[in-house]
Amino acid sequence: MRRQARVKFIGRVQGVWFRAFTADRAQADGLCGWVRNLPDGSVEALFEGEEKSVRLVIEKCRQGPPSARVEQVDIAWHPASGEHTAFVIRH
Repeated sequence: MRRQARVKFIGRVQGVWFRAFTADRAQADGLCGWVRNLPDGSVEALFEGEEKSVRLVIEKCRQGPPSARVEQVDIAWHPASGEHTAFVIRH
């Protein structure tokens, strides 16, 4: 089943290649959506695809790249919208 997850990663996640890491993982698993930095120092991502793949990518991102430290992950699940055709880094 296709699902969408809007995820906020909190911790040391900016300035440590977290967005690129997230995009690489999402693209490798065939997900669509985006990732962006937020003004409060967290990173927000929207993942859309097969629920199993979305869950797997969220867990990979929970580990993050070596210099990141993810302290909290907030997830809001929604039905897939189908509006995204690729996974991109938003600036």
